[in-house]
Amino acid sequence: MSDGRDDRSESARDGDNRPPGASAGNDRSVGTPGGQSPRTEARDSADGTAPEDGPAAGAGTAQSTASPGRRRTDPAEYTTDRRSLSPRVQLHWGIRTAIASVVLGLIATFALRGFGRDPRFGGVLTAVLVILGTVWVVLQYRVWIYQIQDDAIYLERGVVTHVRTLVPYVRIQHVDTSRSPFERALGLSTLVVYTAGSRGADVSVPGLTPSEASDLQQRIKELAIEAEGDDAL
Repeated sequence: MSDGRDDRSESARDGDNRPPGASAGNDRSVGTPGGQSPRTEARDSADGTAPEDGPAAGAGTAQSTASPGRRRTDPAEYTTDRRSLSPRVQLHWGIRTAIASVVLGLIATFALRGFGRDPRFGGVLTAVLVILGTVWVVLQYRVWIYQIQDDAIYLERGVVTHVRTLVPYVRIQHVDTSRSPFERALGLSTLVVYTAGSRGADVSVPGLTPSEASDLQQRIKELAIEAEGDDAL
């Protein structure tokens, strides 16, 4: 019994003999990461700052390394493959060609009659012009190709002279859709693209259905806005 009381007395004396502040210092250092005291953390919290190795520092680093030039939209969503015009455009072109052939044939008939020639040559000329016009319409339809690429509009057309055109989106000012009375009767529409520095329509895509023309107009609009933003960056 006396040994137990002596041990407790020695422990109490050892505690009294420790240097002042030793126990308090040890208690403050326990459970504080990075060697910071609770008072230091409280002061940082009151000032609205976080420790250098805390999560706020990592978030700031992640924000500072974010790339400012990322695309707002994916151009692949608006591009298309190579497309042909609507088959109904052949009827549109064919009727116009036939009307022009008949007018030229009538002019030739009256001219031949005025010179005392056989007016039947005017009818022959009209038939020849209609046949040639029909062949031209079929060939023109076969070679007409358009494509919405990621950086430009691509057009391919021309029977006698084959023409390939690229219109960069950075030059596009605005895009219209137009429908003449004849086109409305056939259910067709034309896409008209105006570019910077031009007095008129630089590019037109005929022989589209109204839904196709509206879809292309929206695609080109989005890609032109995206190209303008990238060019500004």
